[in-house]
Amino acid sequence: MRIVHLLLAAGLAGSAVSASAEVTLKNDDGFVSRVTAEVAASPAEAWKALVTPSSWWNAQHTFSGDAANMTLDANANGCFCEKLPVPKDAPAGQKPGSVMHMRVVYAEPYRALRMVGGLGPLQSEAVNGTMTVTFKPVDGSGGKATRILWEYVVGGFMRYKSDMISGAVDKVLAGQLDGLVKLLGPVQPAADKPEPAIATEPVSAEPQVAEENSSYTPDPARDEEAAGQSVKSALDKLFPKKDGETPAGR
Repeated sequence: MRIVHLLLAAGLAGSAVSASAEVTLKNDDGFVSRVTAEVAASPAEAWKALVTPSSWWNAQHTFSGDAANMTLDANANGCFCEKLPVPKDAPAGQKPGSVMHMRVVYAEPYRALRMVGGLGPLQSEAVNGTMTVTFKPVDGSGGKATRILWEYVVGGFMRYKSDMISGAVDKVLAGQLDGLVKLLGPVQPAADKPEPAIATEPVSAEPQVAEENSSYTPDPARDEEAAGQSVKSALDKLFPKKDGETPAGR
């Protein structure tokens, strides 16, 4: 019952997380929780971190009290499992216990992972839970940042009220994904680009110069040399040289 009380307490109290969580659907038959976050890692790096839950799973939401006992075999029929060490006061010869949190039904490395099972207190209920995790490169990141989406769909008979358990599960999942974000690093906002420097060279105020410049259009039929001479001629008109003087930077 320890894990049940911890999940409910954490969910109802809430926590400060960087992951975005929302219960998108809930009724008497179940609920849907969607949790998203962006990490400063490629989809491959994010996948490798996800399938090593011992490095980011919150130990408060384990049966053993130690995230080091969590493992995930990311293959069809693989186990998202937890080892239960032999208690210190156990009888001689007692073997370690184990818990299957979820079972893998779909695994496409670096893109998607789907598991089924009731997490936390849902394990003791007659419900079906399906967790789908997707990895998508963040637009404009060059593949160096990833948007991770967890969607957990739960349905069936349970002795909890959907209004209460859905919010608790949603917040706990957000906290778990936040652990993954902290491990990989959040996506940093892009730094503001400096404005281009304004040219300080004097520009002739003669009206005819501006008119000639605005009407200038390179002829695509010319070869490169001719086009270069045409551009040079236009620039010379726009920035006239004084006799015996060569403007800086020319």
